[in-house]
Amino acid sequence: MGTNPGGAALATSITRHPLIWGVGWSVVLGAALVLSVALDAHGLLDWLLIALLVLPSTAATIAVLVATPRAHFEAMSSVFSHFFVRYLALVFGVVAWSASVVVGATISQAIQLAAEGREDEIVGIGFDVMLVIVPVVAAVLWGAFVLRCAWFLARVRGWAESPSSHRVPAHLLEGRPGLRRVVVGLAHPALFAATGLVVSVAVPFAAGTVEIAL
Repeated sequence: MGTNPGGAALATSITRHPLIWGVGWSVVLGAALVLSVALDAHGLLDWLLIALLVLPSTAATIAVLVATPRAHFEAMSSVFSHFFVRYLALVFGVVAWSASVVVGATISQAIQLAAEGREDEIVGIGFDVMLVIVPVVAAVLWGAFVLRCAWFLARVRGWAESPSSHRVPAHLLEGRPGLRRVVVGLAHPALFAATGLVVSVAVPFAAGTVEIAL
């Protein structure tokens, strides 16, 4: 059986330059997503493009972070960074909770006034509002999750395309160095943050719009 020189060259190129291929993949899928949204294509196509956009970097990030023990983070973090990151998370949580209380009370009052006490219309308008709010909230929380994971990635593997740092666990794909290089390269904090934040912006648009008459 003959070999496939083209396939071998492609595999070698991906192994040597995983970050470049990851960026190229993200740019192509991102452009396709923008075009799909602009042309008002079917929602399933938007969701498929979003999934394909984040798949390489997200899968690689999960592989690296799952293989990295918690002790690594504790050993690499200073006392200041340890508490500062948790302080930011707490502030974000309090702001999000406060906003949800205010917005929830406002929406509840608006629905009551719009429906004029008719329970069936109150329920219907409430579900319509949820269809608008839930994708936005999910996108914001996803963005916060992405930034936190990107911060951990920067601590674990640095910013190089193929880092030689010992902070990436040695047992990760130990018997397959080529695949390990690809996974670590795709789990780049900048690539993961960029694709994740693109998704945060795109999800509300991909979820579609709901017209609410008040």
